[in-house]
Amino acid sequence: MKRRILIGLILIFSFAKGLQAQVYPKNLPKYDRKQWHFGFTLGMNSMDFIINPVDQLDYNDTLMVIQPMSSQGFNIGIVVNKRLTNYLDLRFVPTLSFGERSIKYIVRAGPADENTYIKTVESTYIDFPFTLKYKSKRLPGRWNNSRVFVMGGVRYSLDLASQKEKKGVSDEVVIKLNPHDVMGTLGVGFDFFLPYFKFGIELQMAYGMLNLMSKEPNIYNTNIDRMNSKMAWITLTFE
Repeated sequence: MKRRILIGLILIFSFAKGLQAQVYPKNLPKYDRKQWHFGFTLGMNSMDFIINPVDQLDYNDTLMVIQPMSSQGFNIGIVVNKRLTNYLDLRFVPTLSFGERSIKYIVRAGPADENTYIKTVESTYIDFPFTLKYKSKRLPGRWNNSRVFVMGGVRYSLDLASQKEKKGVSDEVVIKLNPHDVMGTLGVGFDFFLPYFKFGIELQMAYGMLNLMSKEPNIYNTNIDRMNSKMAWITLTFE
């Protein structure tokens, strides 16, 4: 009996030592020592508006309801990353974003009659974002090839598809937006170190600071004071 107990203790001790000695290989161990990194991004976006009505609504107006409607698009970009400290990076990621947004209008056509119109605004943005990325250490144990991060910054966006300067050539009213915007951004994500490159997943939100509404005397602008952008991205990065 004592012999069996001794053998069992030896086996348990050997198994515990084996667990302690187990080593998880670390991919790209010198990656974070480099001052510069480059790569590219691919992602999906959701574009929307935040609409603020005027202080004094005209309840005699035929325009009754204004409702923004989000739509999905995609984006591609180039990554330029500068290491500032062990846990802080400065990132510049010029991006081309494609998408569209819609606005639903309900217009009174008579005492008991309403018409609904959907106005779609297509956008092609060139984004120039500067972002600070605060990253954790690599996670311990079997997760030592991954880490989490938070990020925040500001971006300037130019809408190449803006129709602000378009002249009316038909009876159709076109929603004209200012092409320039400045947005504040916040995001979170994960980095995964693979044998030959770093793969990341980012989720970001952006809120526009500038009024996009181009004031024109038409039924669709009557009760709108401000119209700001609201966007979200889920992006894959390869560095």
